Amino acid sequence: MSEWTAADVPDQSGRTVLITGANSGIGLEAARVFVEKGAHVVLACRSREKAEVAEADIEASSASGGGSTEILDLDLGDLDSVRSAAENFLAEHGRLDVLVNNAGLMATPKRLTPQGVEVQFGVNHLGHFALTGLLLDTLSATGTDETPARVVNIASLAHRSGTMDFENLDASVSYHPWRAYGRSKLANLLFTRELDERVTAAGLPILSVAAHPGGSSTNLGNEPAGDALSRVLGFIRPVFDKFMTQSAAMGALPTLMAAVDPAAEGGDYYGPGGMGEFRGHPEKVGMAGRAKDESVASELWTVSVDLSGVDYLT
Repeated sequence: MSEWTAADVPDQSGRTVLITGANSGIGLEAARVFVEKGAHVVLACRSREKAEVAEADIEASSASGGGSTEILDLDLGDLDSVRSAAENFLAEHGRLDVLVNNAGLMATPKRLTPQGVEVQFGVNHLGHFALTGLLLDTLSATGTDETPARVVNIASLAHRSGTMDFENLDASVSYHPWRAYGRSKLANLLFTRELDERVTAAGLPILSVAAHPGGSSTNLGNEPAGDALSRVLGFIRPVFDKFMTQSAAMGALPTLMAAVDPAAEGGDYYGPGGMGEFRGHPEKVGMAGRAKDESVASELWTVSVDLSGVDYLT
């Protein structure tokens, strides 16, 4: 079996793809490939200035592609911004083939969203949960039984260390940046599987899948939390990056495969196929047992509806 690459992404002409956090890292590289393959890609980013730089970069490198781009202002850490972004998107677009919930924070200093939620949970999970719900009708209207629309949630190897603590989502009891990150990434997978269960039960032509980039050289984690573990990791990061990470372009391949693989099934998870899933070409991979806990996933959904005010598939 040959190794899967960006060349395996089929023609995307006429398709609309929305990628959060598409101004850098794997989001930017995934956007680049989609444009090269002919898609219209919406770069949903918090910083318009950075998004404009990314857009120019994509246009310069994709001169032979038939796709196009536009920028959508979106701050996933503020649910008012999420609602505004969804309204702006829906005002201009009648279809959405692929939603890539990619943007994220990793092991940041403690702070809360305007709605009072710990920011990693707020950005990595809750903002994406709300955005997905607000765009669900358009995803459903776009998908067909033969070609379902797709929601691709970007998780992490760190989900394996995550545990859900529904009583401390505001970090009022304690805050550990890496535990909070692991929790948010576990939430990504619980959401993926629960969303798949609910769209299937509702008979909607939507496929909910997930991916992780392994160890990729991006700017994620460049806002150190200042705790002891972060200081140690910062010290060894140059060595880790040299031997355990791959380029952002390689790290984007699991995202792309999750978005287009004709063999994908709801709840599938894609990541690098190399040792420890740190590097390598993408394939379907496994996830921790706690990511398959149906009762926790259901509770997360209920909590997310309550916190976001976006109620769907209930």
